[in-house]
Amino acid sequence: MLAGCCAAIACSLGPAAAQEPAAEPKPPLSAESVASSAGKIPSFAELEAAGAVIGEVRIDNRNIFDLEDEKENGILYRAANALHIQTRAAVIRRQLLFKPGERVSARLVEETERLMRSNRIFHDVSIVPVGYRDGVVDIEVRTRDTWTLEPGVSASRAGGVNKTSSTLRDTNALGTGVLIGASRFTDADRSGTEYKVSLPHAFDGWTAIDYSHSQLSDGETRVASIVRPFYALDTRWAVGFSTSTDTRIDSQFSNGAKVAQFRHRQDKAETFGGWSAGLVNHWTHRYSVGFSYLKDTYKDEPGLTAPVPFPLDQTLAAPFLRYEVAHDDYEKVKNRDLIERPEYFAMGTQSNIQLGRSLTGLGSTQNLWLYSATASDGFRLPSNQVLLGSASVSGQAGYAPLDRQMTSGSIRFYGHPDSRTLTFVSLSGDTVKDPNLAAQLVLGGDTGLRGYPRNYQTGDRRVLLNVEERVYTDWYPFRLIRVGAAVFYDRGRAWGGPGESPSSAGWLSNVGFGLRFLSTRSAFGNVLHVDFAFPLNRDPNIKSFQFLVKSKLSL
Repeated sequence: MLAGCCAAIACSLGPAAAQEPAAEPKPPLSAESVASSAGKIPSFAELEAAGAVIGEVRIDNRNIFDLEDEKENGILYRAANALHIQTRAAVIRRQLLFKPGERVSARLVEETERLMRSNRIFHDVSIVPVGYRDGVVDIEVRTRDTWTLEPGVSASRAGGVNKTSSTLRDTNALGTGVLIGASRFTDADRSGTEYKVSLPHAFDGWTAIDYSHSQLSDGETRVASIVRPFYALDTRWAVGFSTSTDTRIDSQFSNGAKVAQFRHRQDKAETFGGWSAGLVNHWTHRYSVGFSYLKDTYKDEPGLTAPVPFPLDQTLAAPFLRYEVAHDDYEKVKNRDLIERPEYFAMGTQSNIQLGRSLTGLGSTQNLWLYSATASDGFRLPSNQVLLGSASVSGQAGYAPLDRQMTSGSIRFYGHPDSRTLTFVSLSGDTVKDPNLAAQLVLGGDTGLRGYPRNYQTGDRRVLLNVEERVYTDWYPFRLIRVGAAVFYDRGRAWGGPGESPSSAGWLSNVGFGLRFLSTRSAFGNVLHVDFAFPLNRDPNIKSFQFLVKSKLSL
């Protein structure tokens, strides 16, 4: 609020000055006076301080390319705009956290923009005040679409293994925000065809309906859910139901090779309801009750080598309680995990704790306590440096042969010497306790140790260090692709337990370099990594370098 004043203090320069009365406090400036004196419409913070009310909310839904920009007014750009069906204004309007008649809240405007930017159908989102009069402000929501129709083929390589896929998918079918797609893929473990439909803004605009069906070379997967989540910090209630069935051949590895295989079927279901008092003093507390069902069955597959010991079947039917807490502290930045794209990092505490009890009276194999907890936080350091930490634990306890636990933690450091370079350091660790050996920690070229084959080391403990020096260029070929580069050093080890492989005897490390490509105008544009990695300690069976092509969510 551009308001407030301080009292003038009389200076002891003489009797006359001492007798001069103090100045009277000035009244707060109104938003109209701010607009008049500055010659522009006040900011949302100023409008909120002045008690402004929202009037008209206009939707300016723009096409993929700006044809008024001479750099984007070419035949290919015009053709893409002509073929693309723009996002409907009603779809955008249903994603807004504010509406006409309400008082202006700068926080809600910022949160709306953050949530909308996480939606890949938009290349850009901005929310601005466009008119102010008599205490009423008109707001314009400006969006620019991405190309959402994905027909084509792709290939990736990591850890010496190739993966290919062909896809026909639209994440914004007919401008409705609905995803419809089919894909065919082949990797080192299996091939399959997946069909998927997703309605992320059904009914009230915040209920998500998802269904997918995958027909695999070694099984089948079906997933369905309908969830109205805690979609915003001030959301007061949530409810949901999900179910899935998955059957496939699981493998155990040693030195990167499959040494045992078995058929695994998993049936899952969960329903829950939750409530919250909303955002209070920048904190949100959420409480949920629900019921979960998990059934794991294992079978010996004819013609394949079975693991020893063989995993035990298990059924868990459990009511549960869940508690979540979130601190409203987000940071908007550029050039961290993406290139020249706004990113939002949660810098406040985020935590989720769930406790359940499986009961034999409900069909469970044993009476067991089921628990899980996650926590993350961010720390701002001097010189534009940031440290992000996270940890998680999940497991079951109460019957020794079925006791299990998985613990994970990570620390990520981002240091910006300048706007075009960044030092990134990630240290992560995991431990697993599982008498069944159904859960195996693996480490190799596809899990962060880029100079080595896939699943090269195995065990019940894992540590991985990644150090990168990233460069974000301003090269923008065809106004479609952002380009970056990185040099990196990886060091790690997976070891321990009966599942330890002979290659896990020591620590492994590699160095490498690569390019990064971010497709900015497509909804399916992850960051494409093209890397060369060179192992620093290897046995004769390891290649002198690994060539990796992989799509990731981050740089």
